[in-house]
Amino acid sequence: MMKPFLIAALLVLPGAAFAQTAPAPAASPAAAAGKLTHDTPIQDIVADAQGKAVIDKHLPGLIGLPQYDMIKGLSLKQLQPYSDGKLTDEILAKTAADLASIK
Repeated sequence: MMKPFLIAALLVLPGAAFAQTAPAPAASPAAAAGKLTHDTPIQDIVADAQGKAVIDKHLPGLIGLPQYDMIKGLSLKQLQPYSDGKLTDEILAKTAADLASIK
């Protein structure tokens, strides 16, 4: 599990880099269908209480980052390249597995 202090280091690019990313739709098709994955926008995952618990478990402190408003439209998979290696394939897999278990 990532330590909270590592989450602060998760985002290594300035906000301008995220400004180039197109905003996500209000609700992804996966979220609308009740399925949350690592491809679902973060804002849609945390809008679900169980999804938020998964994010808090695997990425503690992510939601409280000052940059959260800039990244909330991204999926975890989209965020991974900007994480300087902190958001590993292993963390994504564990997060995806827990999200898939939400009913």
